Amino acid sequence: MTLTTTTHLNFRGTARQALDFYRSVFGGEVTAATYGQFGMPEGVPGFDQLLDGPVRLMAYDVPGADDAAATAGSTSRENGMTITDRSFFQSLRADSLDELHPVWDALVEGATVIEPLAASAWSAGFGMLTDRFGVTWVLDVA
Repeated sequence: MTLTTTTHLNFRGTARQALDFYRSVFGGEVTAATYGQFGMPEGVPGFDQLLDGPVRLMAYDVPGADDAAATAGSTSRENGMTITDRSFFQSLRADSLDELHPVWDALVEGATVIEPLAASAWSAGFGMLTDRFGVTWVLDVA
């Protein structure tokens, strides 16, 4: 048996913009489908899927929820500890700091930096941010 996992992100009217942004960061191809293609009323937002890249994401616009500024909580770092009310973070691990830096530099645009990307006691590079779409990313070097 082969199992895979794909992060499924819920947005409030910005799923397509988010996946286009993630495609610019990670590469791959975005494919999209609307609810109308599956028999629901036209104009209702659908779901998008990021395929064929090193990071695989699905995104969905929550029907009836169009407050793009709404987020699912907050995260901060205090005295080396993560303080959050979010139910998950998206973790991204690279083999080297050279491999991680371009991803960090792309994700940080318009983001809130929680912990700057820097060497830590457990990694040559660790950083945490909440991107412009409200997704919190933990990046580190293996």
